[in-house]
Amino acid sequence: MAERKQIDYWLSDMDGVLVHEGRPVPGADEFIKRLSDSGKPFRVLTNNSIYTQRDLSVRLAAAGLHVPPSSIWTSALATAEFLDDQRPGGSAYVIGEAGLTTALHDAGYVLTDLDPDYVVLGETRTYSFTQITRAIRLIEGGSRFIATNPDPVGPSTEGSLPACGAVAALITKATGVEPYFVGKPNPRMMRGALNKIEGHSETTAMIGDRMDTDIVCGMEAGLHTILVLTGVTRRHQIDRFPFRPSLVVDSVADLIDLV
Repeated sequence: MAERKQIDYWLSDMDGVLVHEGRPVPGADEFIKRLSDSGKPFRVLTNNSIYTQRDLSVRLAAAGLHVPPSSIWTSALATAEFLDDQRPGGSAYVIGEAGLTTALHDAGYVLTDLDPDYVVLGETRTYSFTQITRAIRLIEGGSRFIATNPDPVGPSTEGSLPACGAVAALITKATGVEPYFVGKPNPRMMRGALNKIEGHSETTAMIGDRMDTDIVCGMEAGLHTILVLTGVTRRHQIDRFPFRPSLVVDSVADLIDLV
């Protein structure tokens, strides 16, 4: 870190970094306040496509973290931006919730099951077999296959839940068609957030709790990468990966003085 330039822009994962199972990580409130008071541009990133920016802002506020909607960047927003860039004014059959459908509507997309340009798979609390079957048939008919993120499972108080990556694998097995995943670890999502804050890779840090998504994504985008040990990756697992973060800390509480 000492050999790198001063950090003027910040990107942070949400789950496992700022909150854990709906509760704030100790020190996260002070870290966010320090960022806000400093005036340094930042974005909170999440692969979860269920919620809109406003929804997530309210959920974070309930945990004592005050993050404005405009400072949140989701895989749903990244997906909508990607599709708008690839095929402006297109159409999509969507399996997902308000975070994804709102983002696509705002990008000018028509949501339909009649010969859509894309099948877009996101997160949802209840995956419908009927919707999955329709998606399979549309892809067989020529619709392109997009998924918001490759995460195979998501957390719940009762244990793991099948997530977007697992359902995408089911559709791929049925159709032989692989989706294009927009969310982390695709560096496109990271660069999209970087563009929003008008940051530069040499002076931007990415904070994450997963080596296989946050850290590899930040590394491939050329950012400082900071691994916190409050989420998925444990210290003894770091050496198993062929890449390393720029810095490893116990939690975001250890980063307050860097802002």
